[in-house]
Amino acid sequence: MEDKGRQVVVSALQFACSDDLSSNVATAERLVRAAHNKGANIVLIQELFEGYYFCQAQREDFIQRAKPYKDHPTIMRMQKLAKELGVVIPVSFFEEANNAHYNSIAIIDADGTDLGIYRKSHIPDGPGYEEKFYFNPGDTGFKVFQTKYAKIGVAICWDQWFPEAARAMALQGAEILFYPTAIGSEPHDKSIDSRDHWKRVMQGHAGANLVPLVASNRIGNEIIETEHGKSEIVFYGNSFIAGPTGEIVSIADDKEEAVLIAQFDLDKIKSMRHSWGVFRDRRPDLYKVLLTLDGNNRVL
Repeated sequence: MEDKGRQVVVSALQFACSDDLSSNVATAERLVRAAHNKGANIVLIQELFEGYYFCQAQREDFIQRAKPYKDHPTIMRMQKLAKELGVVIPVSFFEEANNAHYNSIAIIDADGTDLGIYRKSHIPDGPGYEEKFYFNPGDTGFKVFQTKYAKIGVAICWDQWFPEAARAMALQGAEILFYPTAIGSEPHDKSIDSRDHWKRVMQGHAGANLVPLVASNRIGNEIIETEHGKSEIVFYGNSFIAGPTGEIVSIADDKEEAVLIAQFDLDKIKSMRHSWGVFRDRRPDLYKVLLTLDGNNRVL
């Protein structure tokens, strides 16, 4: 009998958010169900999907959107959904932890078990993406989670621009990388369009580590009242799933709601990854410069 390997079906969701929490969570649930109906085992929802991407502005009232990890209502709802459908769901949320705040994600296994959280490590600070006002730098380090279907690595948005993050997860045995995202136009310069750059960087992570990669981004126009007037971001979607050589196997456009699906044979990919030799031929003894900021002085 032919060995069919370990088959896993992954999904990336894409939708426009309103600023109404209940309607956004309902949309996420509807699309998770749609992904399940298409055979998905692991379903990725976009970053901070409970509302608008509020980081366009530095506003004290937006900090009140944070909730503690324990008994978080959206996480608990997704736990019930995961258990009902038998799917894995990483759930992005704005976390309050005493006097600290994090851009976090809880990993819900297919039986509804909460496997723990990852807190976003790289925090951007630029026009329209002013996350340092809201979020402490994550303190969990890069992690992998053993789910029913695969060992997965999950990082968040700005983390996706750093090859070190992808490699750290791959070294810990991640078989698939997941990146929930909120990215679009630049409010200060409408001529900047980063979508192709954004995709190519993550395709490189997939190819360099020989693992599939799933990226989920939002769509739609969001206008936020800031301290300097109105700010608008047009989120460009383009959610995608890449294969282990960086090839895009499924991609959404920049305007339409989407439920992307792709199937991978994890045993076959593992064999290819091991035979390719990039992990065999690594030289950690030569990479000490990566522990510096300036190329000389090691960060302790």
